[in-house]
Amino acid sequence: MTNLLEQLKQYTIVVADTGEIQAIENFTPRDTTTNPSLITAAAQMPEYQGIVDDTLKLARQELGEDADIDTVIKLAIDWLAVAFGKQILNIVPGRVSTEVDARLSYDTQGTIEKAHYLISQYEKAGINRERILIKIASTWEGIKAAEILEKEGIHCNLTLLFGFHQAVACAEAGVTLISPFVGRILDWYKKTTGKDYIGADDPGVQSVTQIYNYYKKFGYKTEVMGASFRNIGEIIELTGCDLLTISPKLLEQLSNTEGELIRKLCPETALKLDIEQITVDKTTFDKMHSEDAMASEKLEEGIIGFTKALETLEQLLANRLKRLEGDKSLAHAVSDIFHVYDLDGDGFISREEWAGADAVFDALDINHDGKITPEEMASGLGAIVYLAQAT
Repeated sequence: MTNLLEQLKQYTIVVADTGEIQAIENFTPRDTTTNPSLITAAAQMPEYQGIVDDTLKLARQELGEDADIDTVIKLAIDWLAVAFGKQILNIVPGRVSTEVDARLSYDTQGTIEKAHYLISQYEKAGINRERILIKIASTWEGIKAAEILEKEGIHCNLTLLFGFHQAVACAEAGVTLISPFVGRILDWYKKTTGKDYIGADDPGVQSVTQIYNYYKKFGYKTEVMGASFRNIGEIIELTGCDLLTISPKLLEQLSNTEGELIRKLCPETALKLDIEQITVDKTTFDKMHSEDAMASEKLEEGIIGFTKALETLEQLLANRLKRLEGDKSLAHAVSDIFHVYDLDGDGFISREEWAGADAVFDALDINHDGKITPEEMASGLGAIVYLAQAT
């Protein structure tokens, strides 16, 4: 008998929820998805240092030495997402999802512009847009952005999806793919009710099942990709879903587990169900969203979490860039400090011009001639920092 992972692949497209290239090679999914958290984790692994460092250097080269570090990092993050995407597409036969900045979740135009830029970078690298999914939060504004992008031939993956109203709006907008967050839905209900849920009783499983059946009943082309799983029991209950994005840990559990896997979701069954079709406009969306406490809370929480993950990545890369540019950053700092104190512009800083702590001046005046040269400033910059902190 084959393991559960191999059986699952007979009914469902398996997507690796990771930016780690080695894990993708191990489990051979068709598609994969990344986000700032996954890139942050991968970026700290020794085997990916080259990709990260090269991307930072190229971003600095593109923007020039005078560009502030925040601007360089923002460009580097876009390029890094594409760099990891390119690496992944050399392994998987299908698509990679690349995430739009979560801080644009309520900005339709900003989301569209970011998507255009990411696609342009992939196409510049010779990768067809058919292999890219732009990952956007399932706010009303995000869904409207996706609707426009889809008409331009840019395919979208609508993430942070928790409510049925979000799913219907996405289908009506013609998006390529949605990612309902099974495990986070379960988390909310467990916390709210104090109950545990197993198998088909899992609220996350029930949510994805409802969406899948609705889509198949009414012929929507939008694909359903269950995401954010807490255990393999949830995955087993959603066997037959269009796609499932699964972490390496759970992929390994499925690979190491034998047993018979029964298909739970299929279009033929959905067609026979008695389901009412609804239309979701902005007013309906807002009303249903406000009435769905779980979806409202988890969407906002998710955007905050995605934003924090992005800010963490920005800080990580900023620190890395500073280390890479140690000498260059030092030279800039020396130049800035020197010109502040060299009041008469004669190329030296006298004790009178310094007008600061004597201990700092003495530390910098290496040859004790009563004036500081640019060279002495450069060699003593570390002393400035140390003594400034001490005084």
